[in-house]
Amino acid sequence: MRIAFMIVFAALLTGCAKPADDYLQGYIEGEFVLLASPYAGQLEKLYVRRGETVERGKPVFALEQEAERAARREAEERLKTAQARLENLTLARRPAEIEALRAEVKQASAAWALSAAQLAQQEKLFKNGFISQARLDEARTALDRDAARLAESEAQLKNALQPVGRDAERKAAEAEVAAARAAVAQAAWRLEQKSVAAPVSGLVQDTFFREDEFVPAGRPVVSLLPPGNVKARFYVSETSLGAISTGKTVEIRCDGCPAPIAAKITFVSSQAEYTPPVLYSKESRAKLMFLVEARPDPADGGKLRPGQPVSVILR
Repeated sequence: MRIAFMIVFAALLTGCAKPADDYLQGYIEGEFVLLASPYAGQLEKLYVRRGETVERGKPVFALEQEAERAARREAEERLKTAQARLENLTLARRPAEIEALRAEVKQASAAWALSAAQLAQQEKLFKNGFISQARLDEARTALDRDAARLAESEAQLKNALQPVGRDAERKAAEAEVAAARAAVAQAAWRLEQKSVAAPVSGLVQDTFFREDEFVPAGRPVVSLLPPGNVKARFYVSETSLGAISTGKTVEIRCDGCPAPIAAKITFVSSQAEYTPPVLYSKESRAKLMFLVEARPDPADGGKLRPGQPVSVILR
């Protein structure tokens, strides 16, 4: 009888024993991605709901865009006007004017050829004494006149083939086109900012506005929780701090979890959460607690929820 009593007493002492030091209590925390637009506007469409999973690149919400669409159309029309002005300055004169100038060049060339032939004929006649010096000088003057007309016609044709605008005017028009293109790009960017897509895949943790409500600029509309942004936070005592280091693997256990979840320590606080008021005695050092964070794999992070209590076991 006495032996049975001792066995029962020992079993009770074993059941009331203190749990191991590597068995730590903690909780899950999430780093949320807040989605907002830099511009204000009425919430026209909300594509997601709380608790849903959204894929990367899928639309999340859209604000009213009438003003931005009108601004983009205006910028596009200004670009067309600037391009037309530049094209007009870079083109030559009309084809009909150019053909008329080419005909004048042919006419002047024929007149110069006739004057050259007449001058050669007059020089022979003057050499044989059939004409006077005045007639010879007159033929030379006619040749010089027709040569000047030919040079003038060729210069006019060359000028007609050049662009209408001067170099400074063309450069100014090119700068105007570049500025108009930049305005179109800016207007398009503003329009895109009114429609926000998911930058990463994740769980829709919360929505802060309903459709038809006015959303101020920069105010979050939806918060996402990517699986990779889930972490476990727990505290270790000063006596166990030496066994903790970044990169070390721990096990996370929770109620309802079918199996332990492996996680790696990513952060160990360098400051204690509680400091004894007077001396660092052996007893008071045991009260120092240090924050530690561990992240599971993204595939396992989706199984945990922020605020969920967990147990952490150091390996």
